[in-house]
Amino acid sequence: MTRPPYETPTDAEIDVVSRQLGRTARGVVGIAARCACGNPTVVATAPRLADGTPFPTFYYLTHPAATAAMSTLEAEQVMPELAALLDEDPEVAAQYRAAHEAYLADRARFGAVPEIDGISAGGMPTRVKCLHALAGHALAAGPGVNPIGDAALARSGWSPERCACADPGAARGDAAG
Repeated sequence: MTRPPYETPTDAEIDVVSRQLGRTARGVVGIAARCACGNPTVVATAPRLADGTPFPTFYYLTHPAATAAMSTLEAEQVMPELAALLDEDPEVAAQYRAAHEAYLADRARFGAVPEIDGISAGGMPTRVKCLHALAGHALAAGPGVNPIGDAALARSGWSPERCACADPGAARGDAAG
């Protein structure tokens, strides 16, 4: 259901991601999802960074408007509501466990890191811990893979279908960038 491996990101894309993050991007192995304008929204990150640090967050949400939307949901205490779905709906719980397994399989394509074996992100497979990570996975994998990430995106005021970039086209090297 998911799409790795990803094309190697260009220098322009890494520059956009670094600006989005406000720091130098580390370990980016691909652009996993994009804004309507083409700018990166989610990056796929190596499971071990260049300095040797294990990095379990394979899908990393970078788009400032998307990260702000997830932060707003977390501040509004949406996580306990979404977590309750795991207890109340066995089908959602099963889909969430499958999302965890898919996440691990995607990351494994970029190397095994024993220190994070079996650890995905966002609280999967049994908790809801970080909407940023879950939305990143949902955007990268596509609708229907991560039910909690999909629900968070649906509840947010942000959509990858509408550009909310301060610098549209920068990743493609357009004149605007």
